[in-house]
Amino acid sequence: MGKPEAVIVGVADVALKDGKVLTPMSVLQLQALAARDALADAGIPMREVDGLLTAGMWGVPGPGQLATVTLSEYLGIVPRFVDGTNIGGSAFEAHVAHAAMAIEAGRCEVALITYGSLQRSEASRNLAGRPSVLTMQYETPWGMPTPIGGYALAAMRHMHEFGTTSEHLAEIAVATRKWAALNPGATNRGPLSIDDVLNSPMISDPLHLLDACLVTDGGGAIVMTTAAHAKALGRKAVHVRGYGEAHTHWTIAAMPDLARLTAAEVAGRDAFAMAGIGHEAIDVVELYDSFTITVLLTLEALGFCQRGEGGAFVAGQRTAPGGPFPLNTNGGGLSYAHPGMYGIFLLIEAVRQLRGECGERQIKDAVTALVHGTGGTLSSGATCILSTR
Repeated sequence: MGKPEAVIVGVADVALKDGKVLTPMSVLQLQALAARDALADAGIPMREVDGLLTAGMWGVPGPGQLATVTLSEYLGIVPRFVDGTNIGGSAFEAHVAHAAMAIEAGRCEVALITYGSLQRSEASRNLAGRPSVLTMQYETPWGMPTPIGGYALAAMRHMHEFGTTSEHLAEIAVATRKWAALNPGATNRGPLSIDDVLNSPMISDPLHLLDACLVTDGGGAIVMTTAAHAKALGRKAVHVRGYGEAHTHWTIAAMPDLARLTAAEVAGRDAFAMAGIGHEAIDVVELYDSFTITVLLTLEALGFCQRGEGGAFVAGQRTAPGGPFPLNTNGGGLSYAHPGMYGIFLLIEAVRQLRGECGERQIKDAVTALVHGTGGTLSSGATCILSTR
């Protein structure tokens, strides 16, 4: 027998209303609900899960410090492969890669990836910054809002170097809202114009309120197994064709180049090389959109356009429904949901697009998707190339 091939066979996220879970629950319950539904989607019982991967900021200090141990206890499983890697919002793209490597090495057969956050219900998100210890002592005490201040620095630098405008960034928010309007599960679905974005309150110059992601609850899960197992279950498999990951800094002052997303360049290069395809083969793109500038920098870093050309690339609603470059098709972190770490929801939407399950927002004949997560303050990047082929 040849080496097993890892595939995604189940996904789920937990329904929200006005950005909050429908009933009060704990963050463990939230992840358990997502896991239950993803396993049902896969046709696999919980008892068969022997790989567990998770990341989050829940229960720290406390049981969340040993997140996989706490979660496996709650789910009643005994995994033989675990991964609690936390590189921010891109952690889950990295988890898909790590689970694929574990499955193909025979370290586990059914890997469960989860995330949960109740930051909206608990009103736990703020701009007060991170503890002023170690490298953070050079940023937190000086009052820069976190994390938007770091992204604002990157946006201002990009504008200075390349002539990018606030209108260019607003194009991204507006196009993403148009996708959200087609998604019944999105938090914000109302009409949005360029002027609406530009006239929204300035939070950290040059980024306005509507350049920033939502603050919501959220829970999601992904189930991976072997292609042979998926075939035996009669499930449509989504193959993991390529992946890459990298990170460059934590504090924004240490970012190698404020106008260049080096981590995404490295991760994307490795993912494309592993998949053995070019950009023209990608049918749908799901990019982390913590802020509008995140999207613009990522498009350039992944090679969909040249450095400095991101503004022109997104102009004229090119990434909106009906445009030639379908991007963030569920409404993204800007309009769908953003529970602190968004990367797992990029993957869930990509899988649903490739399986043809997205209704009004479905991309016709979508076969191959690129997913890229960003973590920290433009700190980490992880890319996955997924395909039904």
